[in-house]
Amino acid sequence: MIKKILSIALITFIFVILTESVHSDSPEYATGFVFMDSNHNGLMDQGEKGIEDVRVSNGLDIVKTDSEGKYKISIDDDTIIFVIKPKGWMTPLDKDNLPRFHYIHKPNGSPELKFAGVEPTGDLPESVDFPLYPNEEPDEFRVLLFGDTQPYSQEEINYLGHDVVEELVAIDVAFGMSLGDLVGDKLDLFDSLNKTTSLIGIPWYSIMGNHDMNYAAKSDKYADETFERVFGPPYYSFDYGSVHFIVLDDIIWNPEKRNYRGGLGEKQFEFVKNDLALLPKDQLVVLTMHIPLMELKELKELFQILEQHENTFSASAHYHHQEHIFFKEKHGWNGEKPHHHLINVTACGCWWKGAPDEFNIPHSMMMDGAPNGYSILTFDGNEYSIEYKAARRPADFQMSIFAPDEVSQDKTSETEVLVNVFAGNEYSKVSMSVGKNGDWIKMEKAEGMEDPYYAMMKAAEESPKPPKGKPLPNIKKCPHLWKANLPADVPKGKHFIHISTTDMFGQTYDGYRVIWIR
Repeated sequence: MIKKILSIALITFIFVILTESVHSDSPEYATGFVFMDSNHNGLMDQGEKGIEDVRVSNGLDIVKTDSEGKYKISIDDDTIIFVIKPKGWMTPLDKDNLPRFHYIHKPNGSPELKFAGVEPTGDLPESVDFPLYPNEEPDEFRVLLFGDTQPYSQEEINYLGHDVVEELVAIDVAFGMSLGDLVGDKLDLFDSLNKTTSLIGIPWYSIMGNHDMNYAAKSDKYADETFERVFGPPYYSFDYGSVHFIVLDDIIWNPEKRNYRGGLGEKQFEFVKNDLALLPKDQLVVLTMHIPLMELKELKELFQILEQHENTFSASAHYHHQEHIFFKEKHGWNGEKPHHHLINVTACGCWWKGAPDEFNIPHSMMMDGAPNGYSILTFDGNEYSIEYKAARRPADFQMSIFAPDEVSQDKTSETEVLVNVFAGNEYSKVSMSVGKNGDWIKMEKAEGMEDPYYAMMKAAEESPKPPKGKPLPNIKKCPHLWKANLPADVPKGKHFIHISTTDMFGQTYDGYRVIWIR
């Protein structure tokens, strides 16, 4: 009898040990509801209904809510759970107009870093719920797009406010987005920057750049802890109108070499693959990132899944110049039409450098000779168009024209005119006429040349009496410069050089320069 009792006890003990072992190895899950927050208090109160078929992600997997708005998804001790905002709904905004669509689960918090990360979040709540609000989203809408704002000081945040933000008050756009390098290494400037852009009065999505990392991190995994504390997940996606936006973190930090490269990493790439697999093939997919697409380590693999979609577009910043790139078969892209990638104009231009103007704001021209500013994207179903906007300039200021002030009449046909069409690309058409009745001359792309005005400013900085202000960086070859010689039959007198350009979207702009034919 005693042996039988001991045997039963031993079997029970072994069963308990095995059960606990299996339990400890089993994944942990988060559950909760995505619901319509009727009273806008952020809590799922009695009578508030869940929303069916909303996608929820842990940064790798994507699940959908059931008929009651409930989801269940696996997590570990370093997970950000987020809602993939569906069309016709909006997430809460915080006091700085930053969308809040996520829950951070870091029970032990972030490791100790130079700039604060996430405080310990403690035990997982019994229900991690996400409120949404009905939001009218037409198929036609506009988006405000900043390249690097990148202030290194409060003074430079002030430049951003006066140079860019002030003219955007009451702008009619659905939301704004910054394409990384929000600040210049000093992550304690996030708060002031966010309060500045929040004055525009629109939801604002922020993308991580290489200057937004915590360089004290001992691995890439922890380089974005401060960013996560302030902004939430470093990569995610959402729908607005008929468009699907994917926000990427394409910075891989190497703490040993203290440098970075462009890439997504295995987990993020799987998220993108899972995300794209749920989309209709004809839906417009817009990828946004900091480092331009061609630098991604996974470019070939990304192209293979992206080219299965009929309508795609992507945008980045980082280079501090404006450029349109069209990926084709020679670049490894096999989609039905080229993939259009925009390297967006930067809000800070060239890091707020250059001579200050009459308002004590550096002119900060970019290295391709284009002024600092921003873009406005217009979406209409699966179609889109892009407008370049120079800071504190009229909307039709789209080019600079370089020509001598005076030319001898017998030298006109030897005199070259250069035109920097700031947002020009290989599909742009650029023409020139001189005088009231001058014929139109087709201008040719000036490959491999530098912007002459930028070159003149660099020469002035190297002169014995340089202008005030931080010196500009070295000049770049301009990817949007056109050239043509003056016609031989221009009569003597003062005339307009008239430049007309039409871009790939059918938008036409005109520019003028006075010249004296003597």
